[in-house]
Amino acid sequence: MKNKREMDKHYGEIIEKVMRRNGYSISEAARLINVNRRSIYNWFEQPRLKEDTIFKIGCALRYDFSKEFPELFKSEDFQKAFERNSWGEKVNMAEEDEKISYWKDKYISLLEQYNAMLTSQGQNNNLSTFRYAR
Repeated sequence: MKNKREMDKHYGEIIEKVMRRNGYSISEAARLINVNRRSIYNWFEQPRLKEDTIFKIGCALRYDFSKEFPELFKSEDFQKAFERNSWGEKVNMAEEDEKISYWKDKYISLLEQYNAMLTSQGQNNNLSTFRYAR
């Protein structure tokens, strides 16, 4: 049976305090959790939240909620998730770096082609101006 203190906890308010104390804006948190801002505000208003929702928030913000919710989580739950997530993030960052490099190279190539075309047209315009000037 839960004690009175556990019954009085307002999960949404606890989540909000943690987010704000750790410097997350609502927009940033929504992006990290992959929900819209309205969902975040709705969670703040809820006296109870599902365990998996709190876990998802903790993982996205890399925050261990076992201190605030010892009745729901052990610290190891979040630590395991953080370890899995950090490796995944490194893989994703490598993929993102590849995508960025691809588009940067593509952009530079197009700029070079465009510059060559302008140079070519400029030379053609100079020749035609020279012909008409005679």
